[in-house]
Amino acid sequence: PSLLRLPSFDPANSTSLTSVSECVSSLCVAVWASDVTALYGETIVVPCNGGSPPLNDLMFIKWKYEKADGSPGDLLVKQDQKEATVQATDGYASRVSIDDKYNLLITGATLMDQHTFTCMVVSATNLNEFPVSVLVHKKPTAVQIMDKAEVLQKDKPTMVGTCVVADANPVASITWKKNGQTLVADDKVVLITTSTKVEPSTGLSTTSSILQYVASKGDAEAVFTCGSKHPLGDDTANVGPFSVHYPSEKVSLQVLSKGPIMEGDNVTLKCHADGNPPPKAFYFHIKGQKTLVENSDTYTVASIRRDAGGEYKCALADNEKMEASQSIVVSYLDLSLSPIGKVVKTVGDTLPVKMEKSSSGEAIVSWSKDGKPVKEPVFSMLTYSDAGAYKCEVSMGGITRHQSFELVVEGKPMITALTKQRSVDGNHKVLTCEAQGVPEPSFQWSVNGSNEWSAYSNGKATHKITVIPKVNLTVTCIVSNKLGEDAMTINVSSVFNEDPDNKDSQEESDDQAKLIVGVVVGLILAAGVVALIYWLYMKNSRQGSWKTNEKEVGTSEESKKLEENNHTV
Repeated sequence: PSLLRLPSFDPANSTSLTSVSECVSSLCVAVWASDVTALYGETIVVPCNGGSPPLNDLMFIKWKYEKADGSPGDLLVKQDQKEATVQATDGYASRVSIDDKYNLLITGATLMDQHTFTCMVVSATNLNEFPVSVLVHKKPTAVQIMDKAEVLQKDKPTMVGTCVVADANPVASITWKKNGQTLVADDKVVLITTSTKVEPSTGLSTTSSILQYVASKGDAEAVFTCGSKHPLGDDTANVGPFSVHYPSEKVSLQVLSKGPIMEGDNVTLKCHADGNPPPKAFYFHIKGQKTLVENSDTYTVASIRRDAGGEYKCALADNEKMEASQSIVVSYLDLSLSPIGKVVKTVGDTLPVKMEKSSSGEAIVSWSKDGKPVKEPVFSMLTYSDAGAYKCEVSMGGITRHQSFELVVEGKPMITALTKQRSVDGNHKVLTCEAQGVPEPSFQWSVNGSNEWSAYSNGKATHKITVIPKVNLTVTCIVSNKLGEDAMTINVSSVFNEDPDNKDSQEESDDQAKLIVGVVVGLILAAGVVALIYWLYMKNSRQGSWKTNEKEVGTSEESKKLEENNHTV
């Protein structure tokens, strides 16, 4: 059997063993006192004579005990070399026995066994008594937490829980700790009520300890510990962590917007209170209107208008004195551009561009054409170079508005150049016709060619053909689109009749000579027309004089000049 403590015989240890001797006549009686601690429910082993060997002249050993009323009770007698005789007539009759070392054995220890048991050793010359006080210890059950709180209340005594340590002997003590620090009752913040109850049938005790605690905000997530202390072992149990409840002390109103509030935006307001748990109902004051919102702390103003700026408020539904306000500024930026979209105009037309803006603050205007910055466009007389994609952008405080138009400038095609070039080997001619026009013009030649090549960009078109003239030719290039056409001719000499080394220069000389002759003939014709007009004028003037039978009036000098002019004509 296991024992918590089994003291040995030690005359020097007065706390566990005490000796008293007395001699009467020729018989000396010695009394030795000691203590034994047994475990509840186990077998109690009570040593005789501290476990020392019996005397050589031993006659018998008798075990007895002191009853609760102080009277003696016999248990058993053991004579040397004989079986023990049980003398007990009470409950010990079936529970006591003796081993070969004369130790008293008591099965199923209970608290009722906490007596003084005496081993009387009788020899021929001595009678020794060895009283032993028996204590029965019982380890308590594991610490239990009952009536555990769900939350703690700020500034109010709240029961954290009841700590119970049951079926112990001796009585177990209980200690409360918070975050590892021992709590001491002060009847203000910490209130501890401890009680002990003894079970009559077993004599075992149950200790209960109730902790009440006045929490603060800083006690959120605090862990409380209940610990039991007992000679047979200590035990602990945790309580918590807890959430601390407290009323709201401050309310704030937030505008959940990442940037400036623009007209037409959905604006969400959030009412925040610092209470725990957070309030579930709020009043939102929106431009003079009071709205109750339950089970939410937000309110959304849909498509806010520019005139909706101003002060907004929110308050607790159960305490409207707890309120907060926030000022909201609604920014707006309007842009109107005319024209917009695709605009088709003709070369030489006028295109008015009108831009209007309206904003809540200073706005910056910028223009771009085909992605490159330009000044604000003014089109008094459109040219092909004015065509492109125009974009007007207005910005204010991170807000941007933009509109655009695509300008297409159309015009009937016009040939800007018609050239010829001899190939290096002199076997063919390359004719190039260049023109301007929108939409893209088509090319037509008065001769058949090969190796045609064309290009078109920004209203400029180029077309090349290769010809092999066998005779001198006059070649015409015709360009056309839906708005009209244009034509130009060029003289091309035969590649067989010209000097290869001088054929291009000769063609150019011929062309220049033809041009000079044409200019001279034109001047002669113009002079003749002027003379004829003058002659008809003078003739009509004279006939008028004859019709009225009036005599010409003039000096002789004027007559001479008139006559000279007539001869000149």
